[in-house]
Amino acid sequence: MHLSCLYSFVIFCLFVSCVGKQYDTKNITDTDTVHTCINITVRPPTADSLVIIPSGDTSTIGMVYISGGSFMMGGDNDQAYADELPKHVVQIKSFWMDVNEVTNAQYQKFVEATGYISTAEKKPDWEELKKQVEPGTLKPPDSVLVAASLVFKQTSGPVTLTDVSQWWVWEPGADWKHPQGKASNIKGKENYPVVHISWFDAMAYCKWAGKRLPTEAEWEFAARGGLINNNYPWGNEHVNEGKAKTNSWEGNFPYNNEKKDGFITAAPAKRYAPNGYGLYDMAGNVWEWCADFYDAAYYETLKNTTTLNPQGPAKSNDPAEPYTTKRVLRGGSFLCNDSYCSGYRVARRMKSSPDTGLENTGFRCVKDIDNAAAK
Repeated sequence: MHLSCLYSFVIFCLFVSCVGKQYDTKNITDTDTVHTCINITVRPPTADSLVIIPSGDTSTIGMVYISGGSFMMGGDNDQAYADELPKHVVQIKSFWMDVNEVTNAQYQKFVEATGYISTAEKKPDWEELKKQVEPGTLKPPDSVLVAASLVFKQTSGPVTLTDVSQWWVWEPGADWKHPQGKASNIKGKENYPVVHISWFDAMAYCKWAGKRLPTEAEWEFAARGGLINNNYPWGNEHVNEGKAKTNSWEGNFPYNNEKKDGFITAAPAKRYAPNGYGLYDMAGNVWEWCADFYDAAYYETLKNTTTLNPQGPAKSNDPAEPYTTKRVLRGGSFLCNDSYCSGYRVARRMKSSPDTGLENTGFRCVKDIDNAAAK
């Protein structure tokens, strides 16, 4: 499924339909589900708005040592999208990775220490926004260009899955402190993953913590947990079989969640069993930013090669939205379902503009061995 960009989504909420198209799942441009229509919250790049120095907890406490090695990167089953193919050999150096997604408590310490203001807390900048849309696009009303973010709203019944406006709401006041909007808060959810985080927000936190975002290759290597060519971090047992293995959408999306995993939206960190490397929530819960630019055809450039620690393409390339720069996300979220988004597969790629955050988007950090302090 391909969905139009979030700009169109916001305009839809006012006076234009957010166009959705259904594509063959092997189409090279069909690599997006949750995030293709979620690419508008264009503000000044907040990662550069402050002088941030590594002053947080820069140790490896709360991290897992990932011993390097080689693996086959890419799609493992018939659900694989074109941008997950071909499978290719990648060799990864050892590194440290956060045992779980960055939590509200951790992010709050960062904000209190630096005074950082997240992307969702800033008013969108039309001069930046119009660079990402077709020339001649009309400016939306000022009532839309407000500090806001997208919040999930469960529908009352079946809806077409090509129209994300049925379950996403552009909510003024929604941000990391107010996940469902300004009337909500994170009291009692200190151990939940922080959400409504843009790539710029994640980069700023990583810099403060003396860490960085994982490359896409590092993320997939770690998610596989030492298993070879399996579909999920736990193996090949289907996500809905047996005991709950992750936080995903069980039932009919987006109106009937059977809640077998115990949650409709985000779950607290470490709720489900870790993978073979001791990492939690490498599938489901919230999407996680990676460092790389997204290129729909990037894997084609790596076929029949062994690549050492790939850093991703030199620039973004998304044929579905050529005006918009994209970064990679991985891991899926609480909204993922095979009928809509199989993001919990270890090979599943996602992309979004770096100034975008949603109720189901967070991150985790990694640290190079050379710079890592002792445990």
